[in-house]
Amino acid sequence: MPLAKRLFDVGFALILLIPLGFVMLLVAGILLLKQGRPIFYVAERMRAPGHPFTQVKFRTMLRQEGDFGATGAHKHWRITPFGHFLRRSRIDELPQLFNILRGDMSFVGPRPPLREYVERFPAIYTQVLKSRPGVTGLATLIYHRHEDRILAGCKSAEATEAAYYRRCLPAKLKIDLIYQRHRSMAMDLWILWNTVKIVVSRRDERPRRRGRR
Repeated sequence: MPLAKRLFDVGFALILLIPLGFVMLLVAGILLLKQGRPIFYVAERMRAPGHPFTQVKFRTMLRQEGDFGATGAHKHWRITPFGHFLRRSRIDELPQLFNILRGDMSFVGPRPPLREYVERFPAIYTQVLKSRPGVTGLATLIYHRHEDRILAGCKSAEATEAAYYRRCLPAKLKIDLIYQRHRSMAMDLWILWNTVKIVVSRRDERPRRRGRR
């Protein structure tokens, strides 16, 4: 990771922890009261081929053993009402500030992949993960809403994984490679700014079906 990018990550994360630390304590308390333990969703992700790390988020779903992979319609029933709010506002991702401080992640980069994806496509992930995985990224900015629409129509785990492998993953990897070729601090700041605008305006929310009120 370029030194300037790492210094920005650490400095910005420390600045954000001052106000957002109180938000995280409040969210943790609400989750403990409403959902019980565990408060956090902890999962293995890859920061580079052969280099796993533990990614931390606030838990937004009802617990289920062996939970992994993309989220399609077959998982939507497990998202709690408060979990919907946390996901929509991206507050569920605030604990990743500690992943950034540890050096596992950056603010901007490709989304951290599962081990099985890296092992299935080692050559392309060797290129993509030359950039530290990010909380947001170019692929997230461009493709997130389209991916949600695709996976929302998948009624089983098998259908979700098939759609993700066949339609979503190739497109996201192409965008991640574009980011890898053109990455710069100016691009990172542009991605961060546009991510904040989307979260604030909620422009990435799934449109309501006609006729529903």
